[in-house]
Amino acid sequence: MSKEIGITVKKNENFSEWYTQVVIKAELADYAPVKGLIVLRPYGYSIWESLKDSLDEKLKSTGHQNGFLPVLIPESLLSKESEHFAGFNPEVFWVTHAGDSEIGDRLALRPTSETLAYSMYSKWIKSWRDLPLKINFWNTALRAEIKSTKPFLRTSEFLWQEGHTVHATKEEAEKEVMSILEIYKKTVEEELAIPVITGKKTDKEKFVGAVYTTTMEAIMPDGKALQMGTSHFLGQNFSKPFEIKFLDKENIENFAWQTSWGVSWRLIGALIMVHGDDKGLVLPPRVSPIQIVIVPIYYSESDKEHIIKKSKEIEQILSKKKIRVHIDIRDEFTPGYKFHDWEMKGVPLRIEIGPKDLAKGKIVLVRRDNQKKTDLSFENVENGIDSMLNEIQQNLFERAKSFLVEKTQVISDFEKFKSAIEDGLFLNSPWCGDQKCEEKIKEITGADIRVIPFNNKKSSEPCISCKKPSKENVIFARGY
Repeated sequence: MSKEIGITVKKNENFSEWYTQVVIKAELADYAPVKGLIVLRPYGYSIWESLKDSLDEKLKSTGHQNGFLPVLIPESLLSKESEHFAGFNPEVFWVTHAGDSEIGDRLALRPTSETLAYSMYSKWIKSWRDLPLKINFWNTALRAEIKSTKPFLRTSEFLWQEGHTVHATKEEAEKEVMSILEIYKKTVEEELAIPVITGKKTDKEKFVGAVYTTTMEAIMPDGKALQMGTSHFLGQNFSKPFEIKFLDKENIENFAWQTSWGVSWRLIGALIMVHGDDKGLVLPPRVSPIQIVIVPIYYSESDKEHIIKKSKEIEQILSKKKIRVHIDIRDEFTPGYKFHDWEMKGVPLRIEIGPKDLAKGKIVLVRRDNQKKTDLSFENVENGIDSMLNEIQQNLFERAKSFLVEKTQVISDFEKFKSAIEDGLFLNSPWCGDQKCEEKIKEITGADIRVIPFNNKKSSEPCISCKKPSKENVIFARGY
């Protein structure tokens, strides 16, 4: 990767290198000494905090509470649900020694927490009065990603939240699954400004141990799909082996119904890819650590005093409206350097104020999303800037939505399918429902069934692969 200042490759010419440069040079994260791990820097962590705070508020308002789980899980617990264990075993890091002594039962570094949480839930739940139990955990997970790593998208340790709920009835649990998926969708679309397609995974692609998995999928600028979050209906697949039982109101013992769900810092990776440009990050205002940067421009000490004073007045006005604002008073850098620096970091809106602006009673606004400049009088600062931040947020979503629509095609001919998948598209195609066809298409084209959309109607066309009657239309794409 180039050590030069600024982004040195174009997004549409070398997407992978562009992405890596943005992550490093915008000071979101850096590579750790251990392969597959990254260090999250304060600027990157601020974005995660914004997402965390937003989701936390939504989850608490719907009756969820936060808890904490340890990172080590005994192998004997993991193997209680055999299908689940087999699915994760290739990715598990194992702890076998304490100092120089072998510990006996191996300890897994948490790939996910179902087995650990449910061993505890079986102790806590005895009666219908203990239900529903709805706990969310903000933690890390560890999965052995050594070969093909990419910051935020594929790392051996990642930040995420994982929710685990227990219910008295199947209906209540399934309602929870959909409620969480809607919370995720609302967060991603309204705050990250990334449109998603929601639906179910196929049995081949569902979470190991789940009855079914619901998902939200987004398209990236290179045409690949990114799974943005999942919500799983576990049925009684875990409650039976872990003996999570309760006495109902008739004093009859029943096995509980369960869900699990989660999103990770992969959302930050999506944010970078979807909105970024050749200058670096482009951040939606609602998740940007700094929403507005004020760059004072002065050429003498007397100018400096007046312009800094006015800048602080504007900062105070905006801060009272809960707008995150920063004044860049670094004298060691030129205004031009500062402009490029904040553009690379994706700050949604820049305020420029110099001697001529001060004399005219105005400021200059520069939008990061489209580079447009606008003059704004001091009197209109409060309402004008608030309105512009909303415009930027909406514009980013509409731009991404247009891209999704443009890159989604309905195709029912397999020869056209094979050609179209090379162009990086979401292909809405008929499928018979047979896993053998799903696997064959993957083998030939590299495309998975990413999602069976909720709003898709049954196709009159035959299956894209075997030409038997189709069961439904699904979205195929190559993915991360």
